[in-house]
Amino acid sequence: MARRVIDVPMSVLDLAPVARGATAGEALRHTTELARRTEELGYRRFWVAEHHNMPAIASSAPAVLLAHLAANTSTIRLGSGGVMLPNHAPLVVAEQFGTLEALHPGRIDLGIGRAPGTDQVTALALRRTMEGLSAEHFPRELADLMNYFSGAEPGPITATPGRGQSPAVWLLGSSGFSAQLAGLLGLPFSFAHHFSAQHTIPALQLYRDSFRPSQWLDRPYAMVAVNAICADTDERAQWLAGPAGLSFLKLRSGRPEPLVTPKEAAAYPYSELEREFVAQRRDGQATGSPETVARQLGALLERTGSDELMLTTMVYDVADRVRSFELIAEKVAGGLRRDA
Repeated sequence: MARRVIDVPMSVLDLAPVARGATAGEALRHTTELARRTEELGYRRFWVAEHHNMPAIASSAPAVLLAHLAANTSTIRLGSGGVMLPNHAPLVVAEQFGTLEALHPGRIDLGIGRAPGTDQVTALALRRTMEGLSAEHFPRELADLMNYFSGAEPGPITATPGRGQSPAVWLLGSSGFSAQLAGLLGLPFSFAHHFSAQHTIPALQLYRDSFRPSQWLDRPYAMVAVNAICADTDERAQWLAGPAGLSFLKLRSGRPEPLVTPKEAAAYPYSELEREFVAQRRDGQATGSPETVARQLGALLERTGSDELMLTTMVYDVADRVRSFELIAEKVAGGLRRDA
């Protein structure tokens, strides 16, 4: 199974995690450090995700952050994992990512999601109207966005930059809706296995079954995002995973807060139901020594047949975050290919 991991490209999804006692500025500097290091290690792409009203996540403005990351790297592909289209007018997204593509041609990915990535009150504050916030509007808004890039249906508005400067567009999903739409449009698809593991296999099957060749792809291309925390030992990795589990538990219970230390997470008075919730959260993910992570990622690849893996590592200390990606590059993937 470890050889199977070597055979696919690996990429990075980073949420710019904010640790308790740290600032958003420190979190963003750590993300920049990680982008530079994963580029050196040979990871294919580095994505940041749009989240709002979450004290533990500083990547609320992907286009702004990506401009900074692009100026601090030179070869790694950079993108959004994703931009949540219901939060934005399609023209704004086209201009932002058209600008990024114009400045850094051939390096920009635009991952699009149909969920708001936040609560409805915050989504309304972003959009300032209920119009477009329903998922039923997503296909039309996606079509408008794609048209701003292509100009296939000329209209009174030209996105500048935008038209003729299209990034690589991906659809993201955690269920079957975007999987099927990505297939019908012939777009690459990234599935959020890291928080919706029970839906991974059905969504990927739906994507492949509905796929139609397009100007972008002649065959399906699926990427799976997975939580991955690698350390020298299984015990160390499980210790480092504590803050992320507690953070997700508090988010789901409506009490989001910055990441605590592993020691604070271990001391938290979990109820039995809370422990079960955190344990289920780790099912199907990759946490452990290099040998354990190789086995877990290999099993995931066998189950999903994915073309690429995107690893996300939410730990308290940036040094542990960097070390996890180093261990996976050096001991799980055997050294990532520089030409990937």
